[in-house]
Amino acid sequence: MEDFFDIKSSKIDDKQINLFGIFDGHGGSRAAEYLKEHLFENLMKHPQFMSDTKLAISETYKKTDSDFLDSEINTHRDDGSTASTAVLLGNQLYVANVGDSRAVISKSGKAIALSDDHKPNRSDERKRIESAGGIVMWAGTWRVGGVLAMSRAFGNRLLKQFVVAEPEIQEQEIDDELEFLILASDGLWDVVPNEDAVSLVKMVEDPEAAARKLTETAFGRGSGDNITCVVVKFQHSKTVVH
Repeated sequence: MEDFFDIKSSKIDDKQINLFGIFDGHGGSRAAEYLKEHLFENLMKHPQFMSDTKLAISETYKKTDSDFLDSEINTHRDDGSTASTAVLLGNQLYVANVGDSRAVISKSGKAIALSDDHKPNRSDERKRIESAGGIVMWAGTWRVGGVLAMSRAFGNRLLKQFVVAEPEIQEQEIDDELEFLILASDGLWDVVPNEDAVSLVKMVEDPEAAARKLTETAFGRGSGDNITCVVVKFQHSKTVVH
């Protein structure tokens, strides 16, 4: 099992902050474990975390990646990890993604992906890799250098000039239409489409039980990968008129 997840809750200047993350390791679990230990901690220390959250996320991702690579400099390991994270700051939700884990929300009952998987055959990703002198080739699936099946990741020193840890960030205002958020590793998404995942979560009141149901469904559908799911339900205080 090379997946890790992290959930943190904190207060800065009386503002409630919640952070959720899924880290799917490959080639070993060290990179994913390092992200669980350091990524959110580094992010909350960033001087512009509250004032320019997107910049803070982007800089922290890249800095944490180089810190991880520095910490592994004397090893022969070359593991890497995805990161699909959600930062809840007041009524703003920031979803940042590196790799092929995915974030999906349910808004007015509709499944909306808040991240676009970093696959080497995604045309913009392929172009970026080839411009940097890399190659994308088919080896059972599309792979960077014939090795890695995703185009962005933490770690992966040997492919670093092509496989960056630059996150794509989407911002969403939290309103009454936003029901819940699902973060999951590709072990879920390989066999459960976004719409199915949202329908399954809708049927279960408790978020932890809903996450378990997603995991069991993916397993039941034959997913051969590690499966990790986090479900975050938003409580909207509705005024009840008797």
